[in-house]
Amino acid sequence: MLAALAATIVMQQSPHRPPAVPLFVHDPYVSVWSFTDRLTDDWPKHWTGKNHGMAGMLRVDGVAYRWMSPADRTSPPAEQTLLQVLPSRTVYSFKAAGVSLKVEFVGQADVRDPAALSRTTTQVDFQAESLDGQDHQVELYLDCSGELVVDVPSQPVSWSRVRSNGRDVLAMWHSAGKPLDRTGDDHRIDWGRLYLAGSGGTTIFGRSQEVRRRFATTGSLSGDDDTRHPRPASDGWPVMAWASGPLMVGKEPASASTTLYYDDDKAIEYFGRPLEAAWRSGSSGPQEGLVLSKPAWDVDSLADEWRRVGGEGYARLATLAYRQALAAHKIVRDIDGTLLMFSKENFSNGCIGTVDVMYPASPLFLACNPELLRANMEPVLQYASMPRWKWPFAPHDLGQYPKANGQVYGGGERSEDDQMPVEESGNMLIMAAAYLHQGGDQVWVKKYWPLYTRWAEYLAEHGVEPGHQLCTDDFGGHLANNANLSVKAIVGMACYARMCEKLGLSDEGKRWSVRAKEGAERWMKLAEDDGHTRLAFDRPGTWSQKYNLVWDKVLGLGLFSQAVYEREVAWYLGRQNLYGLPLDNRADYTKLDWVVWTACLASRREDFDAIMAPVYRWVEETPDRVPLTDWYDTKTGRCVGFRARSVVGGVFMPLLLPR
Repeated sequence: MLAALAATIVMQQSPHRPPAVPLFVHDPYVSVWSFTDRLTDDWPKHWTGKNHGMAGMLRVDGVAYRWMSPADRTSPPAEQTLLQVLPSRTVYSFKAAGVSLKVEFVGQADVRDPAALSRTTTQVDFQAESLDGQDHQVELYLDCSGELVVDVPSQPVSWSRVRSNGRDVLAMWHSAGKPLDRTGDDHRIDWGRLYLAGSGGTTIFGRSQEVRRRFATTGSLSGDDDTRHPRPASDGWPVMAWASGPLMVGKEPASASTTLYYDDDKAIEYFGRPLEAAWRSGSSGPQEGLVLSKPAWDVDSLADEWRRVGGEGYARLATLAYRQALAAHKIVRDIDGTLLMFSKENFSNGCIGTVDVMYPASPLFLACNPELLRANMEPVLQYASMPRWKWPFAPHDLGQYPKANGQVYGGGERSEDDQMPVEESGNMLIMAAAYLHQGGDQVWVKKYWPLYTRWAEYLAEHGVEPGHQLCTDDFGGHLANNANLSVKAIVGMACYARMCEKLGLSDEGKRWSVRAKEGAERWMKLAEDDGHTRLAFDRPGTWSQKYNLVWDKVLGLGLFSQAVYEREVAWYLGRQNLYGLPLDNRADYTKLDWVVWTACLASRREDFDAIMAPVYRWVEETPDRVPLTDWYDTKTGRCVGFRARSVVGGVFMPLLLPR
């Protein structure tokens, strides 16, 4: 315990080096990050790695310095003195020529307010102060290139000015864009409009080099807009830019702000009907999105709770996971006002509403706002209730982002080929029971009762000794008799029993509870190996992380003996590498979400800390500068695959453990 405390103290004193830093990050399309230690070292990028050009400068007493991007290298970079990532904001501090500048990218991150969370609005706040006690004149600058509104730079962009609440607002868009025109993974948004609004000052549209040179030379952007549009985003790299005008700093600091807002108009297609972001319901118009919706509570105080749960390393990891998991979703309302939340399977196949992506992400919503898990599950439940879904198990997905028009993965609606029947059925049952456990709406759960019954029956028949089928961890090949998948089936049956009890079906609950406990007893015999449990029942000498056991502990199901947990944790502690515990004996890679769940199997805090410590080290040292990957090599720290996915919401499992 003392060693863990010492490690926490050291981490609190050391600077944080995230793999990637969220800047203008809201959903799978509006997702701009810094992939470098210093904000001036490279261009901001979309999570896919494509440049999303933004530049920032300040002038101190007539001399220009860069605070963001490598643009205009004739201006030296300001010295970056601070980087802090918080649940609702990213904070940078710089200094140059006797002046300090704090820049805060403040986003919509109120998980308790889904409508506000659905706004793609970031406010960039500036505060300049004198460091040497002298008076200084300071001018601030920010621009955004047309790359933020196109999929590829060869696409044409246009721009215009509008007025909103007395402010001069700049707008830029893909001039040939069509809402919801295509699906896929490695895509950026190329419809809707990006808005930039500043607090006073001057604004302009123009070629990036000319505009930045004008500010560096004069501190102002006065002059005529470039009217040569539409034209490709790569033709002179046109930008919309804002400059604050002169600010005097001396005894008192000076402040200014700008607002970035992306209006996507139509966000998701759900079985043929285009839906808008949730905040638009009842709004006065799209420009209402230019107003940052202030939360009624201090969102950043969440980090204090996370620090109490797992220490400084856990708080840093959880903060990054919080920002990323929320931004891998889109929140909309159906035509009847029902709240729906759709994940995108980033850096994979681009599926929308994937159940085995929803499942690992669920602890974030269960811990912070269970109604968002309901909004995630609702489209899947509606789909599975349709005659077109004819299988006795749960679907894998709803389509390919941003069109949720029916499953595309594996056999889709055509066949059982490459489906994930035990995986997804168990996932849906566990999430429903966990939702009820967190005080969820019983009426809503009962609405889909025939589905839950059908899936429980499927698990009872096929889950305890699963056949040769896909599961979410088939990186090392498909398996029959997968022991961890069997745990999911057994826990799924127990969850159905718990749901029966919650809904007053006590006799059914008792019957299913017995079936689940019999399954657990059989599992403990089938999985038994020398001091641990097997990867597959018919493969002695193998092992794997049994992360699905965690729900037995979280929900108090009483299925597996304490000896199982203790032996598994002891086994894992002896098999860790520099950056974490491998997923199983077949390879050195692991899954970030599952390692955290496995750490939660520990009954002693020091064992939890021992499993998590290599993960915290990996966050700070991974050589791959991308938004958190959830699939990485435990020896090299390199990303094996995936990035920017919502599954990192699984990091919040410790918050669900009984205190």
